[in-house]
Amino acid sequence: MTQFYDARGNIYGVISPQALRESGIDLPMGAAQCAVSRPSWSQAAIALCCDWPEGQRPVGSKSHRSDGLLIGPFQSAPPFDVLIVNTDGTLAERSGNGLTIFSQSLLEQGLMPPEGASLRVHHDKGVAVETSVKPAVVEGVNGFWLDLGQPGFGPSAVGAQQVEKCVFNGHEVSHVAPLAQLDSAWQHSQFVRIGNPHCVTLLTDIAELPSNSQMRQSPWAEGLTRIAYAMPTGAGQPCPAGVNLQWAALESAQRIVARVFERGEGPTASSGTSASAVACAAWAVGWVASGEVHVVMPGGTAPVLLEEERGELMRVRLFGTARLIG
Repeated sequence: MTQFYDARGNIYGVISPQALRESGIDLPMGAAQCAVSRPSWSQAAIALCCDWPEGQRPVGSKSHRSDGLLIGPFQSAPPFDVLIVNTDGTLAERSGNGLTIFSQSLLEQGLMPPEGASLRVHHDKGVAVETSVKPAVVEGVNGFWLDLGQPGFGPSAVGAQQVEKCVFNGHEVSHVAPLAQLDSAWQHSQFVRIGNPHCVTLLTDIAELPSNSQMRQSPWAEGLTRIAYAMPTGAGQPCPAGVNLQWAALESAQRIVARVFERGEGPTASSGTSASAVACAAWAVGWVASGEVHVVMPGGTAPVLLEEERGELMRVRLFGTARLIG
């Protein structure tokens, strides 16, 4: 019923709306209606599709067998509507790895046109977020280029409140007090919106990057959840709607090492939109130039293309690949 795919260590389940209804989930017919009624069905859908079968959860594994659930398509031809459900039952506006996985699923179903398609993510935080996807081959690897559009920068782009200005590498960024209180190295952050909100904390030493295991332990686990998650799970500070967190350090020219703590999920091996946000933040503080940037995460390396025009970042594209694992 649910098929699971891996994209750079990010695992999502994929299921059609009809299959969910046939399993007893009371899912409305349209994606927009599903998003509005999310509280009535999302937890049941996660339990059905993403919980480990009884007695099969590996020792030391996460509480769910995937990082989220993709529900779609709602149509048999593009544009395709899809819902991205986090394992806490909330809806995401965009997921680079999730949309890569969804594109691979469409390809395997014979629904993805050779010229690509538009994917519309419906959620309960505003209008649907649209992403253009095109099949491609990069260095002999089959995958997809995702056009993520033009990024926004700064506190206003993500709805951040009560943050102070500071300077990093000669560029104005933000000081997020709740982050700095958790670790004294986390003084400088760049907010980026790339269809969804991100807070990239910039570090001068790769050794200062937090590990995923550290982020799952006290006191960081509780503190990062308060920051990243919206109420009532978190505190929604500094972003009332929650924010995805990243930490980044420059490794070499056009190459950034990063870690990710996702809103609605927690530490993840990789994240496509997080990689894109990290590349944008690195460009904003002068670490990288426009063109191809490689973002290295525990789950793999994401190629990101930054397109600049007259000193402004105009478009971000992400290359992703996914494989069926069960």
